Amino acid sequence: MYLTWLDSNSWLIEIADKRILLDPWLVDALMFGNSAWFFKSERRIAREIPQNIDLILLSQGLPDHAHPPTLKQLDHDIPVVASPSAAKLVKELGYAEVTALPHGEVFEIPSLLEIWAVQGSPTGPTTLENGYILKDLVDGTSIYYEPHGYHAAAIQKFAPVDVVITPTIDLKLPLVGTVIKGQQGALQVAKWLKPQVILPTAAGGDLTYSGFLLNILKAEGTKESLRSLFDLNDISTQILEPQPWERFEVKLQKLTKAGGEF
Repeated sequence: MYLTWLDSNSWLIEIADKRILLDPWLVDALMFGNSAWFFKSERRIAREIPQNIDLILLSQGLPDHAHPPTLKQLDHDIPVVASPSAAKLVKELGYAEVTALPHGEVFEIPSLLEIWAVQGSPTGPTTLENGYILKDLVDGTSIYYEPHGYHAAAIQKFAPVDVVITPTIDLKLPLVGTVIKGQQGALQVAKWLKPQVILPTAAGGDLTYSGFLLNILKAEGTKESLRSLFDLNDISTQILEPQPWERFEVKLQKLTKAGGEF
């Protein structure tokens, strides 16, 4: 298994001999509703779009997960698996092969890979987006991804999961409260899934930020404070901090798995 963090929520996952582009934001600025005054993020240096992509995987329909300028530029013949809201967006953009994956459903590449949609983050009064469990059917390794730290209790049936990609810091807004559940969310999912490795997402990277939102958004937590939480709870999960755009191999111990079945 190889992973490349492409800043923010974007990842290149190499698993089961497939190259999966997860929540890609790769070109132009990131804004919400084209409102640069409210929030704008840009890359410090331009990056080349990864090539030879087998699948695009989208967890949400919001621009920081389904980034319209990026999706317009990617090859529209690449198959897409997405939450229902994100699937609607890519269909409107003209993608040829789109699978909308509701919670509890599975997308399978026979004998190679399973992708299970699980309940993820709320993005509106009636919308719950997706988290994902990816399982390599050849070597049995697995990944869980949820980008805002909203972990449904139902994921416990998949335990143990080798790698968890989730926020590790909290982001809070006045009157709203915690919008990204980092520290306690990471602690909870580590208890439930017993991963060997946890990787942070949804923050940082080789990016610049501007806009009104930065004046009221409050970040809390560090790798060290999360490690302390893990130690207090006898959790041995390794916390890694990948460098943006640097491909690395996730080295896992061979364990006999028991408990949940995919």
